Amino acid sequence: SSSSLTGGVTLIKPKTTSNFQYAGSIRPGLQTPKRIVPDVDTIKFPDYALDGLPKNRPPLFPWVIETKKPEEIEKMRASGRCAREVLDLAGRSVTPGITTDEIDRIVHAASIERGAYPSPLNYHNFPKSCCTSVNEVICHGIPDDRPLQEGDIVNIDITCYLNGYHGDCSEMFIVGGEDAADHRAKRLIQTTYDCWVKSLNFVKPGNDYKDIGAIIEDHVVENGFTTVKSFCGHGVGSVFHANPNILHYRNSEPAGKMQPGHTFTIEPMICEGAASYLMWPDDWTATTKDGGRSAQFEHTLLITKDGVEALTGKIETSPVQFWERESKVHNGVWLGTSGAAKEREEKLNASLLGSS
Repeated sequence: SSSSLTGGVTLIKPKTTSNFQYAGSIRPGLQTPKRIVPDVDTIKFPDYALDGLPKNRPPLFPWVIETKKPEEIEKMRASGRCAREVLDLAGRSVTPGITTDEIDRIVHAASIERGAYPSPLNYHNFPKSCCTSVNEVICHGIPDDRPLQEGDIVNIDITCYLNGYHGDCSEMFIVGGEDAADHRAKRLIQTTYDCWVKSLNFVKPGNDYKDIGAIIEDHVVENGFTTVKSFCGHGVGSVFHANPNILHYRNSEPAGKMQPGHTFTIEPMICEGAASYLMWPDDWTATTKDGGRSAQFEHTLLITKDGVEALTGKIETSPVQFWERESKVHNGVWLGTSGAAKEREEKLNASLLGSS
């Protein structure tokens, strides 16, 4: 990669090849240098922070899943809450003309302010502190100097590593607000959200992880969309990506049974055209092959004795989006199915939906 100077900052040109055939209109922009996390006692660094290499060895079998102890669950609640606050801040900054690099700067600063390390930074050498995936980008878009345009749809994926545990979540935002999006974009996002919530509602002790995928696929196919098979949800905790693997399509892969104390993500990527992907020469950015747009949502989830709750669930200050208001699958924001989560959800929706 080469570099050029802008306003005293050396901008980095990502790896490209001259004859690479891009699928849609998005092109790689210039990147600012990797941001620095201060080396202070209050921020714990993940094991890959310096050399880019995660050190953990996953278990031999995909059905071997870590059960979190109560004190670990408390730490996961804190990292989940942290990731939610940072995601909300990032989402509020989405306006026509802002660059995804500026969103990354906001995310980086907000993570550090909360005593967290932004997990994507230097994970397998990823150059930025969050992922911003615009229009046809399925996932792992690298923040750069492209200004967002009215009508773009963007997924912002945030993970915060706080006191040794990761909280991981993502959400869609429409640049310019609901009215800026065309009808198909709105339908794509609504369908993605609804299939995700249906799959979240399935989670409880004793169910098979492999059955999540069919719920997602059946819902999106019925609505004329497709689900990506090449990227999956995952266990999360002191390790960024662990068992179980969560496939977002019908499958019979043995992935274990759901048990209280498991923490993991469900994060379907749904496409308006075909779901096959194209990898950019930067080795991170995955777009649809046909240039159609893609949408995604993600929570970090905790299985409890009586259901499931979102550790990255929305809070009193969170923005409510039209797909939460208008969903036929679930009314208002979703916090979980456990007794405690439902109680919190009822209060939160009364305050969020009542005032708007």
